This record gives sequence, structure tokens and C-alpha cells, in this order.
Amino acid sequence: MAADEEVLEKTEPHKTFDTILVLDFGSQYSHLITRRLRDLNVYSEMLPCTQKISELSWKPKGIILSGGPYSVYEPDAPHVDPAIFDLDIPILGICYGLQEIAWQFGKNVLAGEKREYGHASLDITPLSNGTSPLFANITSPLTVWMSHGDKLSHLPPSFFTIATTPSSPFAGIAHASKPLYCIQFHPEVTHTPSGTTILSNFAATICRARQNWTMTEFSSQEITRIRALVGDKGQVIGAVSGGVDSTVAAKLMHTAIGARFHAVLVDNGLLRHDEAAQVHTTLTQQLGINLHVIDASARFLAALAGVSDPETKRKRIGALFIDVFQETARALAAEAADTPSAGPIEWLLQGTLYPDVIESISFKGPSQTIKTHHNVGGLPASLHLQLIEPLRELFKDEVRALGAQLGIPAALVWRHPFPGPGLAIRIKGAVTPDRLRVVRQADEIFIAAIRAAGLYRLISQAYAGLLEDRAVGVMGDKRVYEGIVVLRAVVTTDFMTATAFRFEPEFLEGVQGRVVNEVAGVCRVFYDSESFLLGVGG
Repeated sequence: MAADEEVLEKTEPHKTFDTILVLDFGSQYSHLITRRLRDLNVYSEMLPCTQKISELSWKPKGIILSGGPYSVYEPDAPHVDPAIFDLDIPILGICYGLQEIAWQFGKNVLAGEKREYGHASLDITPLSNGTSPLFANITSPLTVWMSHGDKLSHLPPSFFTIATTPSSPFAGIAHASKPLYCIQFHPEVTHTPSGTTILSNFAATICRARQNWTMTEFSSQEITRIRALVGDKGQVIGAVSGGVDSTVAAKLMHTAIGARFHAVLVDNGLLRHDEAAQVHTTLTQQLGINLHVIDASARFLAALAGVSDPETKRKRIGALFIDVFQETARALAAEAADTPSAGPIEWLLQGTLYPDVIESISFKGPSQTIKTHHNVGGLPASLHLQLIEPLRELFKDEVRALGAQLGIPAALVWRHPFPGPGLAIRIKGAVTPDRLRVVRQADEIFIAAIRAAGLYRLISQAYAGLLEDRAVGVMGDKRVYEGIVVLRAVVTTDFMTATAFRFEPEFLEGVQGRVVNEVAGVCRVFYDSESFLLGVGG
């Protein structure tokens, strides 16, 4: 094995950090298990529940079986590879995971008389030697979150009870001689206040996983991996938008290979107010990144002429973006032909994050809800570039921590995310220069008001969108028929689920008044309080 190949082999996170493997049975909470473990500085990865252990090139320190919406006794229910029980490592089953382990060892799961959903009081069962190590440093009783319909009819052979609730006599069980632990409740949700302690007891104490997953360690190893991957002469091109993901990825790449990284900002005419100029100043003057700004706004607007369907918008923007990138890569390579940086550009930097990866895997195959601009799973063959994704193991908050570690200013680290297709998907219906003007001005007013109120860091994402419909109104004693702006602000920890931010009525009234009075073509402004990542933000 060549030296560079050895470096690449050794720098995969699950081979350099003790790793807890989460096997996903489709629970809405599965990703939270991985998040909570990372918060404990224990590295964790999530794979589909049908993962064949023989196909893993690494051995986890422990395995967690997630919850899921199925019943283990149904013919089409998903089941874990039985080989996990031969690894001689600790395994924790959560909710469906408990039932899966019990089913594997005793086929003793049946439908409950009634579904148990919500808070429950859990009693830790006293044992001859104290209590189960899973509940170390926890006082009984404790509040837990239940979400299940099936239950155990009796204990599997060699298992004993470690916790109960009034409705669940087997709310926690463990094996007498194997490191197998099962709980009916969800420790990963905030509704279980002692849940983090339970996960820590499992990962750090029972599995003995080292708690050394930090962005300092990650950045050092990832820089080494990038250098080995790209080589001494390889060059990388990457898109930047001024958002935290692309900025952190660009800074990491620049730190690894210097001027051989070519950052490209494609001004597609769909950016926010004065965004291209701001990004250029920040990335070149503050971060020293080699940035090229390509003004392709006329081409993108022409490609979107008469297009109203959001998916068609995404596809046209994505296809043209690839064309612009290919042209830019060839031009940059030609410019460098007679310089010390001579050499073909072979790599494309992409800011894929771990939630994008999670969204693309399922034990039934790739999710059908992936946004087409995420590009998880590879690139079109026509691009003729190899993909490099240094952030694909990280959650959003870890990216921000890495950005701070790399010295990126806080204003950039905490900047709200912006969708790849830009304002085109924040405009319902046709994209025209005038409609872009409306949404830019409304967005600028909304964000400026949020900053002035000291709320920006409390909100995960905020923006203004423009609906396709128009409304009748009276302005200045004149009847008008003009546009409708929708304001959106959400709070999220993982950018997979979200709740609407609750503004004071006076704040919203002030923003709504300013937008109507200052943005020509608008006579109605609404606030979207739906608590999911849906709507005009993409």
C-alpha cells in the first residue's frame, strides 16, 4: 500500500476515533442519537439497520439499535444482521431496538392493548450489586419519553429487568452474561432529562469509547487526509456562497493546499442584496482565499424565463451551474499553464454535511425527499471532476465549531444558511428581475430588523419569500392589486426538523409595515408559523 493510501486509510474518522455505530430502523429520532453522542465528544455514525457486518471495514466500540415505526413480528419488518451479536461488543436497543433484541432472543413481542406515548415515570430496579451501569449516577424515579405500541410478553431467556414503569414491566432489560442493554423509552430526546447521562453511561463507561471527538482533532486529521488525497500538485475548484458550509470548507481546503484551491463564486443573479461584493471582500481580504467571481446572472435568468415549477427551477439552475463550473475549471487551468501552479483541476470541493448523508440513506434505499441540489451520492459523469467532501461527517453545529477553530469571523460562522438555487425557490412562480427586487428588499428589511432586535443568533434561519398570488389592498386612498410576501424564521438544532420562532406581535407589525411601505409592489405581508422545514425556503 502506498504511503498516501495508508494515510487515507488511517484518517477515516471511524478508524481514528472510537466509534459508536447507530443502526437506523427509521425512527424520526435516530439522527438525535448520533447528535447526542457527538455532544459527548464520542464519535458516532449512522447506517441503515440492514447493514451487513461482514461488509464493514472497521469494528465499532458499541452499537445502538434505534427506534422505528414497525412491529418486529410483521412479515415485512426490518431486522438487524444477527452477526452483530457475535462481535462481543456492547449493544443498546432503544424502543424498537429493545423489541428487535427481544425478538432475536425469544420471539416474545406482541401488540400492546394501548399505545404508550408521552412522559412516563421510570423506576430503576435495584440489583444485588446496586443498579445497572446504564443508570449510574441517576436518581430513581426519573421522567422518560415513551413512544410505542408493542410490548414484551415476557423476558427473553437470560435477560433480567433493570427498569419499569406503571405501564411497562420491562421498560429496561439486560442480559445476564452478554453486554446487551435494552430500554423501551427514548434517551435521545430532550423530553428525557437524564437521557444524555444514560447515553454517556453506555458509550463512555460500558463501551469505554474515548471522548476525543473534537474539531481540533478533526481539522488536523482532515487536513492530512486532503493533502494525501489531492497530492503535491493536484488542484481543487469549489463553489462558495458566503454561507457557513461553503466558507468553512473553503478555508479548510485553503489551509491544506493553499493557492492550489480555487474558490469560485457564481453570481447567478439569484443572490441576496449586495451578496457577491460582500462575499468577495470577506473571503479575499479576511480569509486570504483565492476567489474568482463569475458573473453569469444573465445566463441563469434566461434559463429560468417562464419557469414556475420549483423542481424544474432546481434542475435548470443545477445543470447550468455545472456548465459554468466546467468552463471556469478549464479557464483557470489554462491561466495556470505557465506558472508554478500548472496542472489540471481534477477535484471539486462540495460542502455536503452529515444530515444530507443521513437523508440519503434508508434500509429501503435512498430517500425520495432528497433535495436535488444536495448532490449526495456523486456527481454527473459530464462534470469530469472527482468529488471531495471534507465536511460530510459533520453536523451544522460542528461545522460552526470548526469554523471558529479555523479563525473564521463569528459573523460568518453564525450566518443563516442559504439554499443552493438561491432566491429562485423563495419566489413562487416565475422569476423576473422585478420579483427578485421585491424579495431582496423584503429580505433585507426582515434580517436587519432581526439583527437590530438582537435575535439573529437565536434564530437558525430567517428569510422573506414571495408568493405567486396577489392581493387587493388600499394604499394612499388608492385600490391596488399587488404582491404577497411571506416571512419565515425557524429554530433548529439539526436542520432536519424545526419550529417556528415566536416573535412579539409588535416586532412583526413593525416589519410588515416597513415592507409594505418601502417595497414597491407589495400590499400584504404574512408570517409563516408552520413548525417544519417547509415553505418557500427550499
